[in-house]
Amino acid sequence: MKITLDKNVMDSNDHAASYNRDLFRRTGTLVINMMSSPGAGKTAILEKTVSALAGEFRIAVIEGDIATERDAERIRRNGVKAVQIATEGECHLDPRMVAKVLPEIDLDTTDILFIENVGNLVCPSEFDLGQNYRIVVLSTPEGNDKMTKYPLMFHVTDLALINKIDLLPYLSFDLDQAKKDLRGINPHSRLMPLSARSGEGFDTWLNWIRKAYQDGVKD
Repeated sequence: MKITLDKNVMDSNDHAASYNRDLFRRTGTLVINMMSSPGAGKTAILEKTVSALAGEFRIAVIEGDIATERDAERIRRNGVKAVQIATEGECHLDPRMVAKVLPEIDLDTTDILFIENVGNLVCPSEFDLGQNYRIVVLSTPEGNDKMTKYPLMFHVTDLALINKIDLLPYLSFDLDQAKKDLRGINPHSRLMPLSARSGEGFDTWLNWIRKAYQDGVKD
């Protein structure tokens, strides 16, 4: 039996995302949704990022995990406001989860809000949180097959960060192939190699954030 849905099952999610987006626009807050598989290095990148930009921008972070506040605690050590969302089994954040914790953040005094999504290369790609930009982190130990195996994640991203390039001499990861794969999936996205450990490529990432903030809210 074929079932026809008269209403987009994501309508409710889109409505909640629009609420968040309008709020972020009114407060002039740049919102970056960071996604990746577990262990790709999102939190390490965020730690280094908020430390480097703390003197320029007023920053807050929302951390999404199935359990624990460990990542939020790591961010707080840098003197930055961090709110933890424990999804209790959900493999992604959704806009209602984000909206629920927004009262804990003074958006009027927040220039940039980073949202670190749950580690997963599938579910987070399907849920608009009301962000301005979606960033995907892929680490070199994960190999070159992830973009083509999980194309939706890379189709929706504005920027793909290739982390752990300090390990390239010891791995078979091919940056040129990654660039080619990303162009095939999403020609509008950009690939940016960096290392949260060594700091290589980090200035390019920080300058991307600065420009994103100067450009303002992206519809």
